[in-house]
Amino acid sequence: MGILLEVKDHSELAAEQLKPIGEILDSRPLMGDALLALSRWAANYYQHPLGDVFSNVLPTLLRQGKALITEQRWQLTTEGKGLPEGALKSAKKQAELIKLLQQQKTVSATQLREKNIKRPVLNALIDKGLIEIVSENFAVLASSHYSPANQPLTLNEQQQNAVDSVNAQTGFGCFLLEGVTGSGKTEVYLQLIDQVLRQGLQALVLIPEIGLTPQTFSRFQQRFNCPIALLHSGLTDRERLLAWQQAATGEAGIIIGTRSAVFTPLARPGLIIIDEEHDSSFKQQDGFRYSARDIAIKRASDHSIPILLGSATPSLETLHNALQGRYHHLSMTQRATGASSPKFELLDIRNAALEEGFSPELIAAIKATIKAGNQALVFINRRGFSPVLMCQSCGFIAQCTHCDARMTVHYQQRLLRCHHCEFQQRLPDICPNCSERCLDFKGAGTERSEQALQRLFPNTGVIRIDRDTTSKKQAMETMIEEINRGEPCILVGTQMLAKGHHFADVTLVAILDADGGLFSADFRGPEKMGQLLVQVAGRAGRASKSGRVLIQTLQPEHPLINALVNNSYQHYARKILAERQQFAMPPYGYLALVRADANNLQKPEQFLQQIKQQLIAHQQVKMLGPLPAPMTRRAGRYRVQLLLQSQSRKPLHHCLQQLCTIAEQHPLASNLRWSIDVDPIDAF
Repeated sequence: MGILLEVKDHSELAAEQLKPIGEILDSRPLMGDALLALSRWAANYYQHPLGDVFSNVLPTLLRQGKALITEQRWQLTTEGKGLPEGALKSAKKQAELIKLLQQQKTVSATQLREKNIKRPVLNALIDKGLIEIVSENFAVLASSHYSPANQPLTLNEQQQNAVDSVNAQTGFGCFLLEGVTGSGKTEVYLQLIDQVLRQGLQALVLIPEIGLTPQTFSRFQQRFNCPIALLHSGLTDRERLLAWQQAATGEAGIIIGTRSAVFTPLARPGLIIIDEEHDSSFKQQDGFRYSARDIAIKRASDHSIPILLGSATPSLETLHNALQGRYHHLSMTQRATGASSPKFELLDIRNAALEEGFSPELIAAIKATIKAGNQALVFINRRGFSPVLMCQSCGFIAQCTHCDARMTVHYQQRLLRCHHCEFQQRLPDICPNCSERCLDFKGAGTERSEQALQRLFPNTGVIRIDRDTTSKKQAMETMIEEINRGEPCILVGTQMLAKGHHFADVTLVAILDADGGLFSADFRGPEKMGQLLVQVAGRAGRASKSGRVLIQTLQPEHPLINALVNNSYQHYARKILAERQQFAMPPYGYLALVRADANNLQKPEQFLQQIKQQLIAHQQVKMLGPLPAPMTRRAGRYRVQLLLQSQSRKPLHHCLQQLCTIAEQHPLASNLRWSIDVDPIDAF
């Protein structure tokens, strides 16, 4: 497969070195000029091969040479077009389909599934001569006519100010919508999208997790009577191509997707929204290491349209840009429901008699919550049963044979699993080292916490939400439905619970271990910890009931934890920003990380050391390393990294361009893997 970028009448290569074109697959470009220019910019900025960038832009089936999809669709017959509004009231689903077809030219099988309209309904209307089948190619499909399905909610003053500010923007403008959890950011998104659709334009909405897709889609579907395209990794190749085409031709008025959806072609772009813009999942961590948030900002600038970055805990880079006036700063400090913000309480567990990680005060609080008919959420950011399997006799610790990491115990599956390379093995009954039956589990994960809660509260439902329990299709939707029934229960899970969910009956949030980010080697550790704690805490008391947040800690006097608990995220973030400025770290400086890995440690160390020596001295670029990565061995390969730091982007990128040229020609390059990570979020 190849992508034709331009045509020339001569080549610097000899004729025998050129490959003839076997077939031209498409009569028109799959990428418009704007998307092609964005791809070139991204390849240049992230120092990555253009061909691999295109692989992220185009769906798998198109990269395999498959044709665009021609899909069976349905439309009104001449007789059907003559029906009055509200016809066929006695047949609810038939009336719903007729109404839908009166509002838009045709409907697809995907739209019918979304509306839960089944084949018998279609057959009944075909038999009556009211609808007919038509096959249309997306490439020539006309755009749908938009009309709202439901009336918007009444906005409070802060929400209305946010909507008016974005609507008043002509051309490009980047807005930070900093709103506390439960302040109604989604309603702001919906009303802005409504205005965009009324103008015949499209809205692109990026969300951080697949798990948020069903509830986001459901809420948008209830509000808007227009095709909505979903794009995420959980789709089949055909479903992804179908959604891609709906966006590219303008049939879909709204495109909702995770990170990779930022490259979706848009026929009539009008607005881009990044929900939970601080979330690290917007940064690709392997291959083409791009930031979907930053790509989206560049794309909005190219199209001269507004972009809205929403978060209760904005990233320090985004917050800094807003404080400096580069972004418009919109603030929402009150909850849309009128509910008060949850109250934070620190539980000092330094000398507490913990029961499977739960202090007596926490157990009592959960008991009181359930007795009152409410729900409790227990957060522990570690899946599995236990992070360490240890022998009490000889001190053996189960280590991954491929990584410098301990194996996590998954007790129900009787497995030891490495969460870095996914290597797994059977959970032993005796110590592999001394053959004694003295194996013990150290520390707790979500699985162990779930078992403890089931034992402590045998008459209460316990729902565990993590990557293990939500791997099956529809699993997350089923759990969310169960929670939203409002029955007293206990939720236990990882950060999947922290992102964007609205649980009206959760009044208590318990955080089992809040200290991890305080002592992280990563300079972003405190920022990530603060964001996670605030996001998790924001699940409490979102509706009419007041909320309470209990944080177990071994560091109750730590200034960062107290800054968060006693003040606000805004105060906390500005405190960390001051520290970053002192050491010229992002956003006051710029970083790039050069990584190399091989089957031994010497090759990548030698490779990066020689590249560093060959680089022309850059007074404005500091180099740290090469040093072994914090986890030196991963999946059987040894990793070394070289950190580049500068107070200005220009000299840093000039240095990286020179580095790429040297690395590509280096004799060791064919014996190892190397990559560049510009603006890394995991730098140490």
